[in-house]
Amino acid sequence: MENSSKTLSVRWLYLAAGTATMLFAGIIYAWSILKAPLAEEFGWEASQLALNFTLTMCFFCLGGFFGSHMSGKLGVRLSIIIAGLLSGAGFILTSLSTGNVVILYLTYGVMAGLGIGIAYNVIISTVNSWFPDKQAFSSGCLLMGFGISTLLFGTVLDKMFQSAAFGWNKTYVVFGIGIAAVLVVSSFIIKRPGQDMVFPESKKKLSSNSENFEVRDYSPSQMLRRPTFWRAFICITFLVAVGNSVISFARDLAISVDATAFLATTLVGVLSVCNGLGRVITGAVYDAYGRKITMVGANIIAIFAAGLILAAVNIHSLPLCIVGLCLTGLSYGSAPTVSSAFASSFYGRKYFATNYSIINFALMAASFIATACSGLLVSSGSYSAPFVLLLILALAALVLNLSIKRP
Repeated sequence: MENSSKTLSVRWLYLAAGTATMLFAGIIYAWSILKAPLAEEFGWEASQLALNFTLTMCFFCLGGFFGSHMSGKLGVRLSIIIAGLLSGAGFILTSLSTGNVVILYLTYGVMAGLGIGIAYNVIISTVNSWFPDKQAFSSGCLLMGFGISTLLFGTVLDKMFQSAAFGWNKTYVVFGIGIAAVLVVSSFIIKRPGQDMVFPESKKKLSSNSENFEVRDYSPSQMLRRPTFWRAFICITFLVAVGNSVISFARDLAISVDATAFLATTLVGVLSVCNGLGRVITGAVYDAYGRKITMVGANIIAIFAAGLILAAVNIHSLPLCIVGLCLTGLSYGSAPTVSSAFASSFYGRKYFATNYSIINFALMAASFIATACSGLLVSSGSYSAPFVLLLILALAALVLNLSIKRP
């Protein structure tokens, strides 16, 4: 009983520390703000800056995969320290860019993306190991921190960029040092539970829609041979693509339906809030009602989001656009939480870190769809074309979603 009480109290400290750390790590998603001074300083084109974000997502996913192996071989502490030094160096070295976009790709895209990816996987898998009874809720809290980073730091970044005392160079250096420091400090706090720890049983509600199958641990190779994995992977990719695409041009989208510049910027923040809320709400729903209801619900929200924004741009409705952006945030926020909980509940906890990193490659695939949507926007000169594509993908995701039965 004493050991159980100790477990229940200590694990909340690890969850709080992990969430705070993810808040700083999530700054890498503030690319829409971070890229502004670079475009102004060096005159880099939108396509060049978009490629950097795609590279960042690719190396973020690779970092997650490497992190799953590093934590097992090097330990949690050393893995997070390496992640902190790598991502911090990436930001600091980006400040040395002198007009050569390749330097940006190597520092921000490769180094920072890789470092944040390693930290992301190690922190989530380690903290989640303390919450076998509340896996989705734990993931939701951690991912909320990661998701709302742009909202909390966006204004700070913008003011520092405009400040004569900082400018964009020193701002990158300050945030690089900050990210590295937070990750290194957290490495001395976050650790895995001992094998003697006793956790509460899950209290998930049973219903006629509950899924019943044998719980077992699947190795990565076994998981990759399961048709259910690929249905879920493609489904998650399509859902993430809706969020990725909207986030990439949310501000300009709002302005296109007559939002003021101030309101458009505010809506980007609102989208970030909904993104964070979606992660926590999804975790709570997943723990209470299971995979099927949660994934189908998130999918339906994505369909409404794409449909409402498509209607908004065609009838020029700002209110519809606002609702669509909010729903997009909720849907996009649900995807990483679902991915984490899905990997654990369908394929077991033994190989969770690696299995989760593989499912996260959906982010890489989705980033290419987002790039295609940007191309459609440029070629057609209208937001209708990309949102028709996104609506079709969201509907296709629902078909795949409904076909997922068991591992």
